[in-house]
Amino acid sequence: MKPQPSRLYTRLAETPEDVAAAQRVRYEVFVQELGSDGDGVDHDARLEKDHFDPHFEHLLLIDPDATEPVLNGVVGVYRLLTGEKAKEIGQFYSEDEFDLSPLKATGRNLLELGRSCLLPEYRGGVGMYLLWNGLADYVFSNDIDILFGVASFHGTDPRDCAEALTLLNDRHLAPEDIRVKAVEGAYQPMNLLAPENLDAKAAMLATPALIKAYLRLGGFIGDGAFIDHAFNTIDVCLILDTARMNERQKAIYEKAGRA
Repeated sequence: MKPQPSRLYTRLAETPEDVAAAQRVRYEVFVQELGSDGDGVDHDARLEKDHFDPHFEHLLLIDPDATEPVLNGVVGVYRLLTGEKAKEIGQFYSEDEFDLSPLKATGRNLLELGRSCLLPEYRGGVGMYLLWNGLADYVFSNDIDILFGVASFHGTDPRDCAEALTLLNDRHLAPEDIRVKAVEGAYQPMNLLAPENLDAKAAMLATPALIKAYLRLGGFIGDGAFIDHAFNTIDVCLILDTARMNERQKAIYEKAGRA
C-alpha cells in the first residue's frame, strides 16, 4: 500500500542522527537494491556514506509512520552543496568525474545536487514532488543560479543505454559556456549510434525519470559520461541554468518553490 500523502513532509537534516537516517535510505537503494559499493559503505550498520557527507546539507523526505528499515522516518533524500561551501572544502563532489571549470568561471551561485533517492514504495507518487518542492524552496531562499549534479544509468556497459546516451548528446547538450566535460582519461563518448539508427521514443523510455524531470525544466547534459565501477553506474552531468528556463518552465519551477 502506498503511504498517505498528507503524512509526508520535507526538512533539512539537523542532527548526526538525521544524516545517518539519510545514509540508511541511500544504503537500501544504492547498495542493497542497485549493487553499489565503495570505501565509505558500512555494511554492518547499513549506511552508504562518504567523506563529503559532513559538508553537505541533506534534504529529507519524512514519513512519520514509516517502520524498519527506516531511521527517524526518513524515506527519501537529496544531498546539497553550495558553491561557497565547496570553496571551503576545496572541491565539489562531482569534480572527481567532471571538469566543472565552465560553471565555476561564470561567477554565479552554484548548487550541487546528489544522492537523490526514494525507498521503492515512495516512488511514482507524491514523494519526489515533495522533495522537488523542498529543493525549489532551498534554491529560492539561497539565490541559486545554476543547479548541477551527477545522474546515473544503472550498470557499467554503455551499450546497454546507447540509445539514451546518444539522444541526450544529440538533443540536450549544454551550451558551450556551461558545458562541463567528463574528466580526461575517463571520458566516455555518448554519441554511440548513428542518427538514422536512433529510436527516439525507445531512447526516452530508457532514460531515468530523474534525468527526464530535469530536461522538462530546461536542463542540459554535459559532454561525455563517466563510468563509475565502484558505484555500478554510468554517470552524466545534469545542468539547470535558471536564467535559461523559458516562461513555462519557470512557472512550473516557481510553483514548486512556493507550494
